[in-house]
Amino acid sequence: MAPKRPVDPDALSGRDRKKQKLNAARTIAVQQEPTAGPSTANSMARLPGVLNAEKFVEARQYEVKAMANAIKSAHNGATHRVWQTLPRHLRRRAASHDVRRVPARLRAKAVAEMDAKPPPPKHKPKRGKNKQISKTEEYLKRQRDKTWLETHKWHAKRMKMETKWGYRIAMHTSDKSFRSSHRAAVHGAIIHDASYESVIEMSGQLKVLTAILDMCMDLQEVKPGAPRYTAGSRAYRGHLYKPGTYPYDLVALVTILWRPPVDTKGKQPAHKDEDAVRQLWIRAHPATFDAVFDALQTSATKVLQMFKSGSAVEGPVDVELVDMRGQLNIYDIMGPKSSQVLKGALQPAAIGQSQEFKQFWSALKDLQSPGGAVPDMVIGFTVNDPRLKFPPKNSKPADSDQASPMLPFPASLLAQSPLWDETKRMPPKFKKKDLDERREKNLIPGTKLQTLRQDDRVPVLLIQRSLRPSASSAERSDGLHGWTLIIPSGWSMPFWDSLTYTGTRVGGQRECQVQSFEAGVPFFPKDFPTTELYDSEMKLQAQEEEETWNRKPPAKRPNYTKLLTRSPWRPDWDAVLGKTKPDAGLLTTQRGEGEDDDMDGVQSYGSDLPPWLVSGPKTHEMLAKLIGTGDAAPSILFSEVNALRAARGIAPLTNVASEGLMQSALLPVRLDMAKRGSPQDNAMIHVMPDEEIMKWEKEKAKSVAEKSWDEADTEGEGTAKIVIPDPSTVIGFVTTGHFSLARGEFQALGCIPLSRYLELQQQRKRICSRVHNNGDSSIWVQLRNADEGHCRVAKMDLV
Repeated sequence: MAPKRPVDPDALSGRDRKKQKLNAARTIAVQQEPTAGPSTANSMARLPGVLNAEKFVEARQYEVKAMANAIKSAHNGATHRVWQTLPRHLRRRAASHDVRRVPARLRAKAVAEMDAKPPPPKHKPKRGKNKQISKTEEYLKRQRDKTWLETHKWHAKRMKMETKWGYRIAMHTSDKSFRSSHRAAVHGAIIHDASYESVIEMSGQLKVLTAILDMCMDLQEVKPGAPRYTAGSRAYRGHLYKPGTYPYDLVALVTILWRPPVDTKGKQPAHKDEDAVRQLWIRAHPATFDAVFDALQTSATKVLQMFKSGSAVEGPVDVELVDMRGQLNIYDIMGPKSSQVLKGALQPAAIGQSQEFKQFWSALKDLQSPGGAVPDMVIGFTVNDPRLKFPPKNSKPADSDQASPMLPFPASLLAQSPLWDETKRMPPKFKKKDLDERREKNLIPGTKLQTLRQDDRVPVLLIQRSLRPSASSAERSDGLHGWTLIIPSGWSMPFWDSLTYTGTRVGGQRECQVQSFEAGVPFFPKDFPTTELYDSEMKLQAQEEEETWNRKPPAKRPNYTKLLTRSPWRPDWDAVLGKTKPDAGLLTTQRGEGEDDDMDGVQSYGSDLPPWLVSGPKTHEMLAKLIGTGDAAPSILFSEVNALRAARGIAPLTNVASEGLMQSALLPVRLDMAKRGSPQDNAMIHVMPDEEIMKWEKEKAKSVAEKSWDEADTEGEGTAKIVIPDPSTVIGFVTTGHFSLARGEFQALGCIPLSRYLELQQQRKRICSRVHNNGDSSIWVQLRNADEGHCRVAKMDLV
């Protein structure tokens, strides 16, 4: 190592050398001349009578050059610009090119240090002055093939947008994951703009409307014309079918909202007058608007013909269907703090509120969760312009140790709202700049504006919304709860700014799907494989995935032929239901002995019946009657379906055989991974032979006793060779599968044929008798992703 340079104690430091250099640069050179003698009295006599400018400048040439050189050297010697002379806590990154970031006392000097910018080029407009269009016209031109929501510009800056179902919809936030959104739905509040949903208004006599709905709604649900719904105090949620085709031709999931009867005497209004003219709204998925409208129109035609042909009907019988798309804005606010968000953002009008509403509004802020309210409860009221109270502040609930307040019971008086009247759904009278001018006149800045007589009063509807699993799985999850807020069109941004200002998270389509998945509820249309919308969505998705797969080289993509995957990009429900024969080239793999005896495949092919979904509150009761009946199950199912049709006055099925009805039935199921495994969408559900299930049950019982469970020994993961199951053992597909944040494990939702489920129940009883566990055995199946060859064990339950 070289020796260090000796330090000279008399040497100047770096700071002193910099000062010395700066002083030398600022020193003006002086010409050395002989010292002048003492002045005399006649010194003025030697001055010339005429001053020659040329000779004078020549004599002072040295001083002029010295001054110019000093100025130049001082400028070059300055090693700091203006912004560099500031203390470090006052420096800004943009101060080097933006003089507004420099203190005002130094801006003039900073401008002098800036490089001269070239003049901006003259922008020549593409259109002439006579052809210029406004921003509004430009936005309308961009909406020729799609429709923007009123909050489109807000979402476009923060979320991933896609064109779907005729709208420009926010798919998901810019975040890489949805964990924060799930946390907001469980512990906070998350809002979603669902204004793209289609709304149909139907009006007519009560008996006519109930007959129309009874013909096309789910027969397992309570009638939509029941008094609990016709009073307008609760919203109805159910499945809509084509008229008279139940259980086939499922169209969409709809929400029906009846208008409460007009209160004229201040008492509880009567809602059972069948001759009274009533009004209702039907909310549905935007892609199913035409199908829902056609189903209602067809049902109305049949009902009107039936009523007009009857002799007991007097007077004209008419039904009116109105397309209300674009007239309402709908917000879904989920989470336990959604009540406090609404309480802080909305200010009810001081006049015109019922006593029931005042009781509800006073108890809303102390509500620990919207799940404490009556499910599907409807509240109607009028609020002031939310911009007058902006910025809002969430209300704080009382101590969590205290019991939740008692909310009023749903009633027609509580549900009445001027929102039903088209003349009351008016856009804002004042623009934002008008309200800002009023704020400028306040003596104290930041104070809220006082509500004046000419200010807007906005009618709204508030509906309790819950995502709950079925009764069989209620012990697994409490579901997610929130509110649905309906406001007139034109008021979207004033309400949106107030609802999102206090930290409410915003979600898109992905967040809505995750909420349903975490609650254990099928999401429409992804988890409804018997609908036309599901087929169209899966067709587009399969096309995109296939194009992505084709772009990859063979070494970087899965070989589905070797993996024996029959349908890698979308579920093949026809093969599962036995309508098409499996490919003969995929039946050459190994198969366990005795598997054909345990689970026989469906032998009938070529059925033309479309698949139908077994769902509804009476599904568990219906399945209990079918289990253990053997060959009599198709006839029992046929009689149960006809009994439901007869209860609604619909003719029984005559052109469908009982065997065909059983063969075309699909049953929604939930799959929980036993130990390992990460199921994906389109994963295959395989049946397990009896020997493997018995081995699994014994290993599980042993692990419970020893408090250890090595799945590698149970599944044979340590073996070098992976045996791919035979494609004929596929009994269903997974529609949605990924990690569940609520349970901390992987979960999946899927569908299997009803006949296969009955066979699995027989297998469960057979296993219970062999292992002697008193009927506590679960239904075990195997899951295999489309791009994998290894199967994972999962437990199956009904949704």
